[in-house]
Amino acid sequence: MVFSLAPLSRTITLTKYFLRSLLFAFFCLSASSASLAQSSELPEFGESYATTIGQEYFLGRAWLMSFRRQAPTMADPLIQTYVEDLIYRLAATSELKDRRLELILVDQRSINAFAVPGGVVGVNTGLMDKAESEAQFASVLTHELAHVSQRHFARGIEAQKKASTAMMAGLLAGVLLAVTEGGAEGMAAMAAGSAAGMQSKLRYSRLHEQEADRIGMKNMVRAQMNPQGAEEMFKIMQAESRGYARPPEFLLTHPLTDRRISDARNRSREYPRQVYPENLEYQLMRSRVALSYIKDDEEAIAQFRDKLAKGGRNAEPHQYGLVLALIRGGQYKEAKELLAPLREFSPSNMTYGLAEAELLVASGQHDKALELLNRGMALVPGNYAISMALADAYIEWGEHPKAAEVLEVLATERPRDPNVWFLLAESQGKAGNILRVHQARAEYFVLNGATGQALQQLKFALAINSNPPLTNTRISERIKQVQQIQVAMGRF
Repeated sequence: MVFSLAPLSRTITLTKYFLRSLLFAFFCLSASSASLAQSSELPEFGESYATTIGQEYFLGRAWLMSFRRQAPTMADPLIQTYVEDLIYRLAATSELKDRRLELILVDQRSINAFAVPGGVVGVNTGLMDKAESEAQFASVLTHELAHVSQRHFARGIEAQKKASTAMMAGLLAGVLLAVTEGGAEGMAAMAAGSAAGMQSKLRYSRLHEQEADRIGMKNMVRAQMNPQGAEEMFKIMQAESRGYARPPEFLLTHPLTDRRISDARNRSREYPRQVYPENLEYQLMRSRVALSYIKDDEEAIAQFRDKLAKGGRNAEPHQYGLVLALIRGGQYKEAKELLAPLREFSPSNMTYGLAEAELLVASGQHDKALELLNRGMALVPGNYAISMALADAYIEWGEHPKAAEVLEVLATERPRDPNVWFLLAESQGKAGNILRVHQARAEYFVLNGATGQALQQLKFALAINSNPPLTNTRISERIKQVQQIQVAMGRF
């Protein structure tokens, strides 16, 4: 569910023709990807709640393409991997029928997460920054997954006797319109949350909120997470809302009352009490988020040094954050000294291993960095974070063909990841592979909703005289697919 909408400037009407073309176009877009290899045929219209799960899937992906074009996103493979793993862990114990989920990390400091119909899950970095434990963080995610599993969006529309796929697409289009026509102000309104206009249609009903709270907590317990995290997160949001003109984004469409807090407390007490160990990895990711907010290197070092001096239960994550800040600030000797005990205590911790690789790359220790990263790839073949670190290292040292080789494999495994395609285009360009530059750029632009630029890149690729006939056939077919997407997106 999207939590922040600016008012619409015009009424949007979407015809059944458009919706069929949109669904068909997106079926073509992803038919070759692993994520959709197991998807069913195009859904029939007229199923329960008027919008089928299949239709919601494609509409959600259409929304995501346009959202990426305007939203400030975070490209951090480690954080992405952590949150993806957590979401799929929670999805495995949820009531979701369709578990084709796609995560987008939104680089916004406000507390928010959303789940658009079709399994698109968005998480503001500010949620991780403010949620002090993994259970608190997970309580928001399970709540959102509950909204999706119970199809509250579609049920809410049907309750208003306006249930139709066009209505579903119209509401999603309203989000895009607020962004694309509002410019910077539209993006700010979407990110900060406007309570005006169509937002009233997107508010969850009290019954839906209660249902999501209840099902979300059950999911947490099944996933072996502390159910008290829900009450604790509610209290953090309540504290954040005090003294500000507007509450956190999440509360704009999920109103928080004392009743909800007490219900969460009482419900959590119904489960047997047990000790839930805190996940160190979550705290390490929080340090990465905190560092991303501090642009000045000296300030970053000073802040993490101060946190570490204060001690406490998060001393190890603060030490890790200081290591990263020191690497970024070029203070390699101290970074090495502080990282050494972390590596010695947890030699198999991938996050610490990648910090060492980052230090080796930054300090110019080519052979040692490659040895470490390739050892990691051997232990965890195809790992996203390690693969991206290895590709970055090759690019740093000008070994672009090797970087492209790593990224070509990754693009096959993560075909809907724009960050992979962006880096692949860069590496192939510097490696002199002009055909793959244009193809990779085209995929990057498609995933960001820039279909015109994607078509331009594909036409550049088609114009290369040395292409084999089969390559040109494939490019021509891809052009047709992107043109269909362009028509559909033009009506969105």
